[in-house]
Amino acid sequence: MDGTEFDIERPRLMALATRILGSDADADDVLQEAWLRLSGTGTIDDLPAWLTTVVTRLCLDHLRRRRTRSAIEPGLPGEHGAVDLEADVLLAERTGDALHVVLEALAPAERAAFVLHDVFGYPFDEIATMMGRSAAAVRQMASRARRKLQGSPETPASVATRVENERIVDAFLTAARGGDLATLLSLLAPDVIMRADPVGQSMGTEPTYEGPEAVAGRFNGSRGALPVTIDGELGAAWIQAGSPRVAFVFHLDETGRINEVELIADPDVLATLDIVRVRGASKD
Repeated sequence: MDGTEFDIERPRLMALATRILGSDADADDVLQEAWLRLSGTGTIDDLPAWLTTVVTRLCLDHLRRRRTRSAIEPGLPGEHGAVDLEADVLLAERTGDALHVVLEALAPAERAAFVLHDVFGYPFDEIATMMGRSAAAVRQMASRARRKLQGSPETPASVATRVENERIVDAFLTAARGGDLATLLSLLAPDVIMRADPVGQSMGTEPTYEGPEAVAGRFNGSRGALPVTIDGELGAAWIQAGSPRVAFVFHLDETGRINEVELIADPDVLATLDIVRVRGASKD
């Protein structure tokens, strides 16, 4: 593919990647990978949107891997070592010292959602497409990031709600594995919906399951999905050979019932998620 179109988009994409990653060097690496993907792709109807999605997901994957390396090898020189001091100064000049410090403390998905919405002004529906998540999910991510930016601590009520939500999701997974249809139905909101991404649909899943009966029926008796945390929130995943193949993200309404489930099977999106196996919950 002719590089002229890519060159036109490059300044915008570079600004986006630099804001998310906090490093010009890392952003340049992401753009190189995006170009390689573009060069191996045929006709694209909306090139700017396609490139924005690819760059966003590559940034998320980079942040996730960077966080994993930092956790495994603390204190070793890397992205946060001396090599990046100049990049840190440049980013601080662009975004302000306070914002830069907070961005480093955010989870990858929170960071991307906040930058895309609050810095670049993308609407949540578009961000949802870029990140391969639901609009509700990215809205929550941006809200959490904004609260952290403002220095607002998590309130006791918020902590209690999060703990209760985890209990409900765990109860749902336990009921699913035990074939307890009555409990499944009791934990679902009347307007609950489950949405599957295109890859999930290609595996035989319906695009949507609407209503408690449909969603409960989809999970009832299912023993393949293991309890995991997904970007810090309790969820479930099918794991094969140590790698997640399908992830289920649960969202709850103000009444404490599950009102939305995201089924994510796209490997490019799965690569951006921080999925950790939960031990000792919802046992077989």
